[in-house]
Amino acid sequence: MPCISEKVLLTTNFGALGVPTALIGVLAARDITTPTPIQAATLPDSLAGRDVLGRGRTGSGKTYAFGLALVARLSAGDQRRTPGRPRGLVLVPTRELALQIEEALTPLAAATGLTTRTVFGGVGQHPQVNALKKGVDIVIACPGRLEDLMAQGHVKLDRVQITVLDEADHMADLGFLPGVRRILGATDPQGQRLLFSATLDSGVNALAKQFLHAPITHEADSAQSPVATMAHHVLQLGKDDHLAVLADLAAAPGRTIVFTRTKHRAKRIARQLNSRGVAAVELHGNLSQNARVRTMEAFRSGSHGTLVATDIAARGVHVDEVSLVIHADPPAEHKAYVHRSGRTARAGQSGTVVTLALDEQLNDVRGLARKAGIRPTYTRVNPRSDLLQELAPGKRVVSSTPIVAPGADEGPREGRRPRPQGRGSGAGRPGRNGSRTGSGKGPGGQSRAGQSRNGQSRNGQARSGQGKGRGRSRATSAA
Repeated sequence: MPCISEKVLLTTNFGALGVPTALIGVLAARDITTPTPIQAATLPDSLAGRDVLGRGRTGSGKTYAFGLALVARLSAGDQRRTPGRPRGLVLVPTRELALQIEEALTPLAAATGLTTRTVFGGVGQHPQVNALKKGVDIVIACPGRLEDLMAQGHVKLDRVQITVLDEADHMADLGFLPGVRRILGATDPQGQRLLFSATLDSGVNALAKQFLHAPITHEADSAQSPVATMAHHVLQLGKDDHLAVLADLAAAPGRTIVFTRTKHRAKRIARQLNSRGVAAVELHGNLSQNARVRTMEAFRSGSHGTLVATDIAARGVHVDEVSLVIHADPPAEHKAYVHRSGRTARAGQSGTVVTLALDEQLNDVRGLARKAGIRPTYTRVNPRSDLLQELAPGKRVVSSTPIVAPGADEGPREGRRPRPQGRGSGAGRPGRNGSRTGSGKGPGGQSRAGQSRNGQSRNGQARSGQGKGRGRSRATSAA
């Protein structure tokens, strides 16, 4: 596969790259005037209609790198909007990333007379179907729901002129590549393809070789290189001090994201922080789409300064001015560490990354750091250590009464039709990318095992479409 890997000098303006004046005005209204390295590297080729394979770390500006080219090229064409047949397609692994991309693309599209629509599971499909019937220029979709709508005849991809794959490596990690191949196979084989990924593993390379035509490969900001303005610290501590240290750091002024390995841990830590008066919200795959929206609104507005999340937020969530990332649970592998940490120190800002490591986790954390290419500072701490104030400066904000977070204790049930009383299958329609999942048989659709309303079983462990119902999800877009 042809490859051009180069360091690109920072271009001083978008006009020099060939971006249309109307789109430059939209960027200027958002105080975006200087291209990032990945934008400067890829835009001349993508605007010229070439297939592009772009590699850059999270937070490097990939959304505008492909979004500007997508909108500019479609708006320059003379094809009319056709019901059920979009001309542009952006494939992403998570709902959060789809919404983030829509937020960036909508003003660009509106400035050129184009329309956009998100397509993903976890919500009812009828608004998506109705929008497609009216005609949409650009669809931003998760693979599972898009395949569902294709199978139902609501959308055809034979007129897609430009296809974008964003976070291709994450789609590979989640097992979406077979669906992605089927979707790409349904698009115009002569269409332009733009593939963006933080890493180019074997699965991504195979996808590029199959579907990209003589792609031009650009690399800017290696996925393994830590941001220069990001400080990394590993805090060694005892198990009994874990929550107290975490709560102290999270109570500092500013936005903090706390990462956990499991949905159960995210829910538990958010509750523990709120019970201590630290305003925290949770984000994980057990929440409905509406609950996720309320969670992110609370975090973005600043009413709740701490977001406790699984790795779902490491890729698809962008919030400005996140000053601190805390790995409450060290990630399982180094790529997750890089993407989690990339939620801070974005767009040239500084940030701090803290990993809380119990004594028995320390060796694993050292290996993780080596693979991630970082050299963190290791310090043993307790809740009274002065270092906590240095890492997260400012007066601690703690409520005198426990806090109730928006969207908490809510399972992925919104958007469903009411279930009939009595014995029923309790099965939702099989879904992917976070779409509906079913529970077992029993009164009111609950399983005989005693599944509670918040999607947990009696022993408190989270469930994922288990039981005797038919709603077992084939793949999910959320961790």
